[in-house]
Amino acid sequence: MEKRDLRIIFMGTPEFAVESLRQLVEGGYNVVAVVTQPDKPVGRHQDTLQPSEVKKYAQAHSIPVLQPEKMKDPEFIEELRSFKADLQVVVAFRMLPEVVWAMPRFGTFNVHAALLPQYRGAAPINWAVINGEKQTGVTTFFLDKNIDTGRIIAQKTFDIPDDADAEYVYNGLMYLGAEICKETVDRVIETDGNVPSMAQQDAHNLKPAPKIFKETCEINWQQPAKKVYDFIRGLSPYPGAWCNVTSSQIAKSQAGTMLKVFKTRKTGLRTQAPAGTLQAEGRQLLVACADEWLEIVTLQVAGKKRMDAKDFLNGIRL
Repeated sequence: MEKRDLRIIFMGTPEFAVESLRQLVEGGYNVVAVVTQPDKPVGRHQDTLQPSEVKKYAQAHSIPVLQPEKMKDPEFIEELRSFKADLQVVVAFRMLPEVVWAMPRFGTFNVHAALLPQYRGAAPINWAVINGEKQTGVTTFFLDKNIDTGRIIAQKTFDIPDDADAEYVYNGLMYLGAEICKETVDRVIETDGNVPSMAQQDAHNLKPAPKIFKETCEINWQQPAKKVYDFIRGLSPYPGAWCNVTSSQIAKSQAGTMLKVFKTRKTGLRTQAPAGTLQAEGRQLLVACADEWLEIVTLQVAGKKRMDAKDFLNGIRL
């Protein structure tokens, strides 16, 4: 089989998925249609519709775009079937019903931003950094009835430096994911759809990667400094770890201010101050954790722009 003979439908929404789509399209693979989320209302009055990054790319390359509200909608199913896809490729998209993922004769595979079976779920990049992992990676696997449990086709590893944040890992896995996506499609072509795959081996120490909400992002300073350090970088720059500053920490007029913290630095300095205590040391802003001081390097006050800690110290009294 030649690459132009394999009819592919690509499913994805954010920037993370665009690189995989780009490598397929510009690599000469036959992407016959794209499925992505409906346009999102944006703006002050929610009166402007913003297309997804995948839709923008698809339209720029004259690829048909499908945007179903519901994946089980009969009209969408019929339209999807009309493209007669041999294979579906999913990168950063919603959960699919069986009527969709089982439709192509060669099945549907997903590019997941973790080394399955670890970090199944919606936010594998964030949770890998939050948990202080030294290594993560990408996995391609065939979709089945459960979330991220299908047979593994291929994996690639990615090292996480101790000072890396979620954005660094996101960017690295975006390109690594595109690479493994293309290689997996090549395997489908080379084997005429009979791709070797391996069942996932469940273990007792699996780490989940559930969706992250605002409440998830609140900083608990009553933990060791290393855990707080990892937590903050695992949520940086988005959605951002946060805390509320109390009147015992700053001037009463500033009490109740919400701070987002994007970057900290380990000091190794032991402390017996109550957890959450803020302290200015020259041009440094320190915060007490359960065992050591952390230096806050970059932050954002509610309603203001992101700033360095020294600029924060210039405008606030501890």
